[in-house]
Order: sequence, then C-alpha cells, then structure tokens
Amino acid sequence: MQSINQGGKKSRAMRRAAIALAASLSFGSFAYAASVQAPSQAPSPAASSSEATERTIGSIETVATFSGPMPTGVTVTETGRIFVNFPRWGDDVQATVAEVRDGKAVAYPNADINRADASHAAAHFLSVQSVVADGRGRLWVLDTAAPNFSNPVAGGAKLVAIDLATNRVVKTLVFPTNVMRAQTYVNDVRFDFRVGKAGVAYVTDSSLSGTGGLIVIDLDSGKALRRLTGHVSTSADPAFVPVVEGETLKMRDANGKSTPFTVASDGIALSPDGKTLYYCPLSSRHLYSVPTAMLRDPSISEAQLSAAVKDLGEKGASDGLESDANGAVYAGDYEHDSIRKLEPGGEWRTIVHDPRVLWPDTLSVGTDGYLYFTANQLHRQPVFHGGKDERRKPYALFRVRIGAGPAPTF
Repeated sequence: MQSINQGGKKSRAMRRAAIALAASLSFGSFAYAASVQAPSQAPSPAASSSEATERTIGSIETVATFSGPMPTGVTVTETGRIFVNFPRWGDDVQATVAEVRDGKAVAYPNADINRADASHAAAHFLSVQSVVADGRGRLWVLDTAAPNFSNPVAGGAKLVAIDLATNRVVKTLVFPTNVMRAQTYVNDVRFDFRVGKAGVAYVTDSSLSGTGGLIVIDLDSGKALRRLTGHVSTSADPAFVPVVEGETLKMRDANGKSTPFTVASDGIALSPDGKTLYYCPLSSRHLYSVPTAMLRDPSISEAQLSAAVKDLGEKGASDGLESDANGAVYAGDYEHDSIRKLEPGGEWRTIVHDPRVLWPDTLSVGTDGYLYFTANQLHRQPVFHGGKDERRKPYALFRVRIGAGPAPTF
C-alpha cells in the first residue's frame, strides 16, 4: 500500500506539473499571437514604418512619363535631345517614333512618316522597336515592319538615318532577303563607324519562335550577313522559367491555356574599341560575346564563329544591354526591378533596385554621365494574363548617375 500511495502521490505531482506546463505553454502562445497582427484579407497598401521591407539601391530620377502607348526604346543624343519609340503591339500608336519635348512625346521627324502604310513599306515607319543616336548628328531608326509580332511586311524591315540638324531622312537601308526569315524580328542595334567606308551595324533578331541570330549590315552598300542562327547564344533557353512580380511569366489565353514566353537574341552592346559584341536572349540569364572581326568576315565558317562565342555567365534576365566609355556593360534585370553593371575584370553588381523599375527595357548612356532607361510594364500586358491588361499608366523614363559617357563608335 505504501508503494501504491507513493506512486499515486508521484502521479498526482506529475499531473500537476503537466497542467502547469500546459498553462504556461498556452499563455506563451497567446502572448505570441497577441504580438502579431492576424493577416488581413486585403493586403495593406503600404507597410508601416516598423515593418521590414525590401531595400532599394541607387537613386533614380524620373525624366518623363507616358500616358499613351507603352514605349520600348530610348536614346539620348550628344546634344541632350531624347527620343523614344512605341512599337505597334496593340496599343493605339499614332507615332511609333517621337522626341521628348517639354515632357511630351512629339511625332518625329513628322506625323506622315509615322503612318503605318504597308503599301509603301520602305517609306513609312510600320512598327519601330529601337532608336539609336550615333553621336555624329544622326538618329537611326530600326523598323521591325512586324506590327503585333506578325511576319515582317516584305521590304519594310529597315534602318533609317535622320539628320538631326534638318530633321530629314538621309538614308534608308532595307534588310536584304538573305538575312530575313519568316519570323524575323529585328530588335536592337549598335553601330561602329570605324569599320568600312561608312561603318557597320550589328542587329539582334529576337524572333518569338525562339530561334534568333545576329545580322551585320554594311552601312554603305546595304549588304548584310546573317550569323549564329539557332546557336545557343542567340536562342531562347529551353530551361528558362522567368518569375516577375512573384508570378511565372507565360503567355496565357482567356481559356487558361499557357505557353512558354520564348524570345531570342535581344539585348546588344559594343565594347569601346569595337572588337567585342555583347548580346543576350531575352529568355535567358546568360551574357554572351563574340569577336566582331570574325562576325563580319564571311570567310569565317559558322563552326569557327560558334567556337569563338564566349558564355560570360549569368547576369540576371535582361531585355536591354548597354556599354560605356570605360568598358563597363550594363544590363536590365526584369525579374528583380533592377539594373546591373559589370566593370572590366570585375563582377556583376546592382546599381539600381527599385519597385518602380517594372520591366527595364532599353538602356542608353548620355554624354551627361547618366544611364537612361525605360520601364514599360511589359510583363503586365494582356497576352500574359488571359486577355486582361494589368498595366498601370503612366509608363516611365528614368535615369541614374553612372559618371561615364557612351562607348565611342568613331
């Protein structure tokens, strides 16, 4: 009996201890729950000052905003004039090329040339993807001739040079048929006037088929070469799955069907000495380079050229690229609302990270020491959201101080 009573005492003591422990745990849980707000059904429009938020990097300035169609390209001339373009992707685009004057986008060089007249394809801007000032008094316009990403209008894909002193067209180079494929989409361009009689242009083909390539066009003769078609460096990465604003970016129709977003070679930049061309597919996180001398030389086989391509590793997922006079390369990072910089012999670092930088598109270095870039919310277009347009106007043109000028081209 004594042992039984002792066991009962022990048992009762253990029960009392267990009850005390349970009470303390219950009180502790309540205290923790009371110190944390229950999640609301609708997210707060802004975090309170006591909550941690993702930090910003860099100090960006708003140069201009656009409440009409979405812009892609931007360029800044040696005298500080700013030009932008608006591709015909479904928005109401009256002028596909414009100059920013007093905060407004004004048709350039005039309204008539901006009419999408496919019956006179070489004489009108059908759907412009890029504008580039060459530092020598000219603005070059890259016309895809592919409104809504259609197959390009025959004889419409072209490079057009405009004299900035007279605001008149002085040269039109229609891309020859030997470099145009059924789904070619000429996307961006860089120039080197130190080569040949009148210089050369390097152009990316960012075909939505996923198979891209590089085009080299002689600015004197208009003759062109197509290189690295279908190469891994110019094609969409089949394993690439972009995530933007927390969502996997895919093309989605109203019925819920989705397909991968596969865009080939897009961003492009030229080293200050003109010897190296940098480029990247939009649907990839890798940067590639190739020697320009080999790229221009028709006697170099595709196998030889392929062997000379360098994979420079990951930089983030980019639309636009740019370079400066010091040899640095800049890349947008549309998955992270960022701009990144790679200095010669260095590592990538982020110079801009800001929630306003919703899809950094084209980059342009001005002579004022600023990097200019558009943020156009490309990923919010209806094609990615079952037909629902989630873009919120206005779109923006920003700049950030980099303390360097544009890479020379002459």
